[in-house]
Amino acid sequence: MSFFSGAHDRSMRQEAGHHFVSGRELRGPYPAETAKAVFTMGCFWGAERLFWRLGDGIWITAVGYTGGTVPDPTYEQVCTGRTGHAEAVLVAYDPHELSYEDLLQAFWTNHDPTQGMRQGNDIGSQYRSGIHVFDQDQKNAAEKSKAAYQEALSARGFNAVTTEIVAAEAFYFAEDYHQQYLAKNPNGYCGLQGTGVSCTL
Repeated sequence: MSFFSGAHDRSMRQEAGHHFVSGRELRGPYPAETAKAVFTMGCFWGAERLFWRLGDGIWITAVGYTGGTVPDPTYEQVCTGRTGHAEAVLVAYDPHELSYEDLLQAFWTNHDPTQGMRQGNDIGSQYRSGIHVFDQDQKNAAEKSKAAYQEALSARGFNAVTTEIVAAEAFYFAEDYHQQYLAKNPNGYCGLQGTGVSCTL
């Protein structure tokens, strides 16, 4: 199954569009030198903004759904919690300018990875914390960073990290109105909130 399964069918129902912030083609193709990363960390609006703000090393960000059983789900379907998907952020980045560890640092310190099937007031399996890896190097880095952040959290009295580290599955682009939502709606809802615990990975 292609990583971008459903992207073609969905693009037939929606304009392909450009990234609202950078103006680049949202759905690619991306330059050959870029690498991909996928994270789930609660509501995808704030999570996407976190990553596009990391700077020149970011080629594109997009929101979508991953980790479920229903092909090409809609937002309404995902919100029922019955499709198994999580709200996800796709990051295409230049590893010569920004490392995967840099992305992991942003991931861990900008949400609470101890909350299980929720993130703050956003409750449900679609808001679970996860790192979706594309190769063994990403898996090794993710597991190492998880152990380091767990140690830092435990020292501050937090519970165990519930973040799942799993192989990347099909990524279904969310509806266009969700893409770069907080750039289009600067006063929109953002539930992203870290623990206040920092850690050097």
